[in-house]
Amino acid sequence: MQRPLPRRLALATLAACAAALPLGTVAQQAAYPAKPVTLVVPTAAGGTTDLSARMLAQALGPVLGQSVVVDNKGGGNGNIAAATVKRAEPDGYTLLMQYSGYHVISPLLTAQKAWDAGDFQPIANVLSAPQIIVVRDGLPVKTLGELVAYAKANPGKLNYASSGNGSLQHVTGAMLEQQGGVKMVHVPYKGTGPALQDLLGGQVDLTFGTAPPFMPHIQAGKLRVLAVTGKERLPSLPNVPTTAEAGYPKVDATSWFALFAPANTPRAAVDKLVADVRTVVQNPAFQQKAQEQGATADYQNPQQLGARVKSDLATWAQVVKAANIQAE
Repeated sequence: MQRPLPRRLALATLAACAAALPLGTVAQQAAYPAKPVTLVVPTAAGGTTDLSARMLAQALGPVLGQSVVVDNKGGGNGNIAAATVKRAEPDGYTLLMQYSGYHVISPLLTAQKAWDAGDFQPIANVLSAPQIIVVRDGLPVKTLGELVAYAKANPGKLNYASSGNGSLQHVTGAMLEQQGGVKMVHVPYKGTGPALQDLLGGQVDLTFGTAPPFMPHIQAGKLRVLAVTGKERLPSLPNVPTTAEAGYPKVDATSWFALFAPANTPRAAVDKLVADVRTVVQNPAFQQKAQEQGATADYQNPQQLGARVKSDLATWAQVVKAANIQAE
């Protein structure tokens, strides 16, 4: 007479546990984010990648409901930061604020890869910006044509800074050398910030980069812009011609700055990030701030960003091969 009771209790317990499992899972997913989120940046402070991360972090925090922290890990052509995020727990709390040059050029130059594009889940593109060609104030050139003429008259005398060997700035410089028939000395740095400081100090003659970190110095007359490497002039630099207008249409390079998560990050976290980043990037105030900095708030969803990565990998593979750019 006593046996049925334990069995009923056991069945009731099992039913309760079965019912609790999906509820627990839903509750766990709904809790994201339950702590601060870190954006790992593959450059030193001061460049457009860093600026993109800080713009996003400031605007995303209130929407996400948690503080968003920026962690700069420059060096290694972006490999240090990328490898850090690859190894991180795939829980949505450690993300990569990536620069296109590192994401689609650095892998082409690394014999022993610490990561590849498949190690990351695309979240969203945040900003896009063409490169600009910037020279120190004391350099005796005012146009791109004059720069090429000066380089031809002084072979090997001009040097140009980049954010690292194989960076988009490096490749853009190689493109100009090819198209202009000139030879310059490449000086790699660990990010745009350090390169900019030496450009301002006169240690290097010119550089290629996205406009945001240069704008205050351009407006102050400390640097001179010769051309924009995109297909259209920048609204923030309306009097600066494109490279096509200056006679060099094949010198065309646009950077993008996008958010990635480690592969296998839970779908709930990815979906939350995608939705909230879209809200931020499509906000008129964010778009206006980007334009003032010489960039474009350019939201792309995970599928669009993934397709862009695939296309750019193929495009830049051809450029790197033609320029014979080698890993250091």
